[in-house]
Amino acid sequence: MSLEYILVVVAVLLMLSIFASKASGRLGVPALILFLVLGMLAGSEGIGGIYFDDAELAQWVGVVALAFILFAAGLETDWKFVRGSLGSALSLSTVGVLLTSVVVGWFAHRVAGFSLLQGMLLGAIVSATDAAAVFLTGPKRVDV
Repeated sequence: MSLEYILVVVAVLLMLSIFASKASGRLGVPALILFLVLGMLAGSEGIGGIYFDDAELAQWVGVVALAFILFAAGLETDWKFVRGSLGSALSLSTVGVLLTSVVVGWFAHRVAGFSLLQGMLLGAIVSATDAAAVFLTGPKRVDV
């Protein structure tokens, strides 16, 4: 596969992603759903016919995409919206994560039969989403 072909395919997918992002706001559909549909259509079973079986490249693309998503979300965050739930987010991201890690780790060790180290690792993995949940349930922004 030539480099020119890869660049054209990536450019087309990026342009379609931009259109999907803009359309998601107008349609009231989460952009993630439209990106998922776009990926399914571009894949080997869709109309795009892009066959992809390189796990190492998929991981690299995923890490770069995640970094971009986090960076873009940070730049687009309205601090007036965040300020209302900042205290809750900070407490959940410290005390909540620690408490969740310990409780899930203990449960996994005592009830599920994991070693203590494995249980605590499982607790740390599960608790990493606590701070994100605050912003989903925090005060909603109202545009007037």
